[in-house]
Amino acid sequence: MERKCRRTVASSSSPDAEKENRNSNWLWRRNKALTHVISTVRRRSLNHNHREPTRIPLVVATAPKHVPEVSHSNDDRISLLSDEILLKILSNLPKSQTNANSLVSKRWLNLQGGLVRSLKLLEWEFLVSGRLFIRFPNLVHVDLANVCVASSPKNSGVSCTHRNVSFDVSSNVEQKYWFLDDDTLVLNTDEVDKGLRILAGCYPNLRKLLVTNASEMGLLGLAEVCPTLQELELLMCNDRVLRGIAACENLQILRLNGIMEGLFNSLVSDVGLTILAQGCKRLVKLELNGCRGSYEGIKAIGQCCPMLEELTLCNHKMEDGWLPALPYCENLKALRFLSCKKIDGNDEFFEHLSSCSAVERLYFEKCQLRDKRSLAALFLVCFNVRRLFLKNCWGLTDEIFSTSRALRRLKFLSVEGCSVLTTRGLESVIVSWKELQSMKIISCNKIKDCEVSPALSRAFSALKDLKWKPDSKSVVSSHLHGSSMGKRGGKFFRKSLVMTGNLTRTSEFLESLNQIHKGGAAAD
Repeated sequence: MERKCRRTVASSSSPDAEKENRNSNWLWRRNKALTHVISTVRRRSLNHNHREPTRIPLVVATAPKHVPEVSHSNDDRISLLSDEILLKILSNLPKSQTNANSLVSKRWLNLQGGLVRSLKLLEWEFLVSGRLFIRFPNLVHVDLANVCVASSPKNSGVSCTHRNVSFDVSSNVEQKYWFLDDDTLVLNTDEVDKGLRILAGCYPNLRKLLVTNASEMGLLGLAEVCPTLQELELLMCNDRVLRGIAACENLQILRLNGIMEGLFNSLVSDVGLTILAQGCKRLVKLELNGCRGSYEGIKAIGQCCPMLEELTLCNHKMEDGWLPALPYCENLKALRFLSCKKIDGNDEFFEHLSSCSAVERLYFEKCQLRDKRSLAALFLVCFNVRRLFLKNCWGLTDEIFSTSRALRRLKFLSVEGCSVLTTRGLESVIVSWKELQSMKIISCNKIKDCEVSPALSRAFSALKDLKWKPDSKSVVSSHLHGSSMGKRGGKFFRKSLVMTGNLTRTSEFLESLNQIHKGGAAAD
């Protein structure tokens, strides 16, 4: 009986137990599946976050299914780049692709404009309206020389160009000197000063500027706002304008254009040069184009500008007697004469000249070297010159060139386009230079290869570097070398003969061919 009761009790309690076991198994399986799903989602999100840590964190956290859609187009990839990274990429591309890069998009256009540092302005309204700064925000070099000139209509068919200035001219011109003397042909000083104020306000880090017909007040305002201005070129400059330049304390390179024949006629005298020297004491390079001055002006520059290393005189209108002031430029290393009709016409002080031993380079280009005494005096002052350049100079005869014997320490000589100098005159001077190492002779028609003497040949053999193309014929032949021009019968005899137009050699060659042909026929 007890066994039956126990079985009955066990059988009566088994349905509830089985039900409880089923419920617990179902909950355990449900929790296990949920845990598996959660761990899988976490693992996927962690893996995706590891692949794309910085690009799109919000998308990864909310909807990772949409992440691959970002890489469907190339435009989207480029748009994800920051301006800094894209600027670095554009800055490393060649300059020939600048215009093409600007046409890609407006963003690329703006970024490419930020890379431009130098600009030559051709439309004045572009500056006054403020569009220049929007388009090119990082300029450091601006050229306003051409835009300050009110040109005639561009379809006039006549264009005038002189160094940095180029403008169109009306074909109905009758007067000889009219170009920039009339106020209607150049922007007035008030308009130019207004443009300078706008330019200085937009570009306080401006370093180089070219401008025409600026006034004293305009340059003073520019000097106050742009303290880093280092290079300046002024056209139509006078003594009053130089007062404004004196405020540019950090100016290192200055080019003044006073009298430019046929274009304008401005006066720069000793007064302006003295004001300039007292203000711009850090000048390293100074160019005086068509400036009037004398001993006092050059002396003031030498005393007040101790850092001056290069002085250029272009078409100078200096009064006679300025040369004795040159020794005051104690650190001057290079002296240039460009398009000068004379050096110094006063020879009264030549016997008491001091030396300027720092000058190492002396340049003459398109100058008239007809005065032997003034050239000899210059060579005595600059006796320590190591490099001498003579290019396209008139009047350089053997007698004039003989004055260069005073340059006993010369190491390099370059003579180009001096058609009066002969081989004998060149030899008489070169033999006396014991330290000469390099020489360059180009397009001097009276210097012949056949006239080279043994003494000159020995001097050539001692040189480290020699470039010898004295006459135009040798220059032409060197340029035609490797081409079919100047050759006759090159199609058949290119490998055996290079024809140079020498008729005697050609006839001898043809005779030898006939003899060979006859000999071959006799053998047959």
